[in-house]
Amino acid sequence: MTTYSRQPLVLVRGHGCRVWDEGGKPYLDFVAGLAVCNLGHAHPAVAQAAAAQLAKLVHVSNLYYTTPQIELAEALVRLTFADRVFFCNSGAEAVEGAIKLCRRYAATRFGPARFRIICMANSFHGRTMGALSATGQEKFWQGYEPLLPGFAFVPFNDLEALREAVNHTVCAVMLEPIQGEGGVKPPAADFLPAVRRLCDEQEILLVFDEVQTGLGRTGRLFAHEHFGVAPDIMAIAKALANGLPMGALLAKEEVAQAFTPGSHASTFGGGPVIAAAAKAALDLLSTPEFLASVRDKGAYLEGRLQELRAKFPIIREVRGVGLMWGLELNTEGAPLVAACRERGLLVNCTQNTVIRLLPPLIIEKAELDEGLEILAAALEATCS
Repeated sequence: MTTYSRQPLVLVRGHGCRVWDEGGKPYLDFVAGLAVCNLGHAHPAVAQAAAAQLAKLVHVSNLYYTTPQIELAEALVRLTFADRVFFCNSGAEAVEGAIKLCRRYAATRFGPARFRIICMANSFHGRTMGALSATGQEKFWQGYEPLLPGFAFVPFNDLEALREAVNHTVCAVMLEPIQGEGGVKPPAADFLPAVRRLCDEQEILLVFDEVQTGLGRTGRLFAHEHFGVAPDIMAIAKALANGLPMGALLAKEEVAQAFTPGSHASTFGGGPVIAAAAKAALDLLSTPEFLASVRDKGAYLEGRLQELRAKFPIIREVRGVGLMWGLELNTEGAPLVAACRERGLLVNCTQNTVIRLLPPLIIEKAELDEGLEILAAALEATCS
């Protein structure tokens, strides 16, 4: 079905930070499956873990335990604020689970009148009806209304607007620590800590959607770590299994207890093959040395992008952190995406005018330089 505006490419192979089309042409990949292939393409450790498990046990349903799922859950709990993990297949499913958990927890503790969730304008949480209803961009709603009730929106980075929106019907605040689809927009330094304090004061849950920002993308395992705060619930996916479909909902024990047998489920969630791949990926992504290298390369990339901004007035603003960057243009970005692709570089455009750069976290500085040289040539071509 024509639900995607696909690039005119048929990709057949990937290795590291490059992919090849059916004609054998290579492309340096600064999209990484939309922040999914954080370890690059065809990473041997992930491939070997999946292949080994595929030959042993593929699926038995969540009526039973499996060793890969147990080991992955233990690792996620050890590395995060969470005490419990629910596995699913995607970021949208993780967000759906978060919405349900917020409502069920609040209903159990406060009664059914406390069900509304405050989200951010310009946010993106997924395409299912619940996640779509929590997404603060009207363009995604068209043709699907009426949306699910119980969601309100306030501007990102506006604490006073958030405070005014809180009342006795609100059970949670849900946001992305850095808005991704919204144009790579980081928060003000004091925003997330202030939101955490407000939620504590009002006895409402704080939910972070780290589907795009998590798993090392920003130079910390999760973006909220930059701000010294932790949520009560977190949705993750994308890079968790480095390209295989895996999502997870993480929560503190008190909140997680609201889910009881039969209250939520996922047939394929946390299957042993994908859990084995995810554990291999997480072991690599979570090492202090690896995360430090992402921060170092992110600082280097920021410097080079600021040089491009100084050279090309078409670039209005450069913003981001780690290896998650947006170049806001003063014109539409689609021609620049095409010009980069023709020259062997894959980039993405969001919000019509923001070129989003999401290279694999294993990228070397020489490859960053290579990609930026192509980007500069594409800018020259589109600006002339």
